[in-house]
Amino acid sequence: MRRTGVTPPISLLLLFFLLLSNPLPGSSFSFPFSNYRTLFSVSHSLFSRVANLRESRGDSAGAARARSIAIKLENGLGIGFWKVIWNVGWDYARNYAWRDTTSFDMFGALSELNEILRGLSDFSSVSSDRERVNWMNRNYENLFRVSKSLFGRFRKMFRQSGPLKEVMETLQKEVVDGDLLKDCLELGANDLKGLIMVFKDISSKYTSTSSTRTDL
Repeated sequence: MRRTGVTPPISLLLLFFLLLSNPLPGSSFSFPFSNYRTLFSVSHSLFSRVANLRESRGDSAGAARARSIAIKLENGLGIGFWKVIWNVGWDYARNYAWRDTTSFDMFGALSELNEILRGLSDFSSVSSDRERVNWMNRNYENLFRVSKSLFGRFRKMFRQSGPLKEVMETLQKEVVDGDLLKDCLELGANDLKGLIMVFKDISSKYTSTSSTRTDL
């Protein structure tokens, strides 16, 4: 019977994960499974807290969206982690791994991630509620602008149908329309800062790989 769908052969995926976990000599690329677990764990904690915050102020719809994301992340913390890695890994291998068209946007994304991290570090250094209000009045619009631009880049990079595109669309909607950034700042910048640092570390490995492949 003819096979349908786009499920990859098991041998191909095993080879793919083996190469990512054990990069070829001279390659700067690796697939940091511990970083991905940390990304899931910190994201789950953050979205759970955002859901509770929104619920406390009567935003039931916003709380439901954040809680739905947290539940999906929780499902990926246990044995479901490998299913997620399988799906995302195949999506990346099929649609993006052998293309250099995303490298320029990724370099720009890393620059914007650094700018967001500087803003979060500055916010974290503010001690009093009054100073935080003043900081928000001075800096929030620029931080929001950079965050919006960042997800615009990600939507352009991950434009093929699949889990990567779905994730970026969901997060972009929460940032642009759902005040996710403002909620995270209200909860304190540490969780968001930690999340971005892990994501930046993962992204930088893909950028290094694209740069190395272009130079060959």
